[in-house]
Amino acid sequence: MQIPSALNSVAADPPSLPEAAVADAVAQQYGLRGDYRELVSERDQNFKLTTTSGEHFVVKATSFVQDPVVTDFQIAVLLHLEKLWVPGVPRIVRTSSGAEHGEIVLSDGAKICLRIVTFLHGRLLEDCVPTPAIAEQLGRRLAELDIALQDFSHAGDSQVLLWDTQRAGELRSLLIHVEDASMRQHLEAVLDAFDQHVTPALPGLPRQVIHNDAHNENILIGDNGDIAGIIDFGDMLMAPRIQDLSTAAAYLRADGDDPMQLIAPLVRGYHEKNPLQASELAVLFDMVRTRLSMTLILFYWRLSAREKGDPYRQKLIEGERDAYGFLQKLSLLGQAAFLARLFQK
Repeated sequence: MQIPSALNSVAADPPSLPEAAVADAVAQQYGLRGDYRELVSERDQNFKLTTTSGEHFVVKATSFVQDPVVTDFQIAVLLHLEKLWVPGVPRIVRTSSGAEHGEIVLSDGAKICLRIVTFLHGRLLEDCVPTPAIAEQLGRRLAELDIALQDFSHAGDSQVLLWDTQRAGELRSLLIHVEDASMRQHLEAVLDAFDQHVTPALPGLPRQVIHNDAHNENILIGDNGDIAGIIDFGDMLMAPRIQDLSTAAAYLRADGDDPMQLIAPLVRGYHEKNPLQASELAVLFDMVRTRLSMTLILFYWRLSAREKGDPYRQKLIEGERDAYGFLQKLSLLGQAAFLARLFQK
């Protein structure tokens, strides 16, 4: 089976540089030394660096398959947010010579982009019990981020990306990996609804550069219980603004029978800071369900595509156990009730 272009980054192996090679490059180009701990990542090879002086950083060796202009785009976004003093996002760390990134040259002459960003402290939302108050606060923070990016553009902002809801139709060929017939039919019906209701509306929706990955492992909670930051800007792209919100909503999976317990305050918090248009609200239900369906389709595909001992495979198994149950609850609720609940206090 030919893999769709949007899946190439996942099909390809991330860099697997020896820790010593990364540490040596960082020491020479950034003057930073310390202890390294490798982090699980989908496309890049990432490390947490704790320096001898007690500072913390994230070191990123960029995937071989990523277009250099996309890497430049990701750097430019963080520099833009730094210029605007947007709090709670990573900052680019310059090399000793003032460059915005370094490089690692392999034995065959190939070059890997070496980046370092500040490490933000906090507990992952994944490890906390989300509350309506946290969901509303997340909506406001995401709105503030989108406002900061609304006039930003870059040559790399149109990357062909796996996690781009606009491209959900490319995943149809992967439905064969979903063995449960009932689940497979449900996921196909969601893709059909997306094609029918969302695809025709996409050209008329407000578009901008968005974070596109505000899930529970990219949201940090501080010691005071408030949101401390949003991390991992690797999936940014130019897309409908509502896609940022629908992505976050797909991961706010409340326990119990009410799927709107966290989604409604999330949308209210966003809308208060960055008012949504009626056209955006009209597609939100189908976009949330589509994102959930994408996670499930890709989940089952990647179980077959990655070795059993692969750490990212295990991370997927642990992170997507409740996705289908949540999707079923949303589908049972229906669009009319979904919209009616959004702004009910």
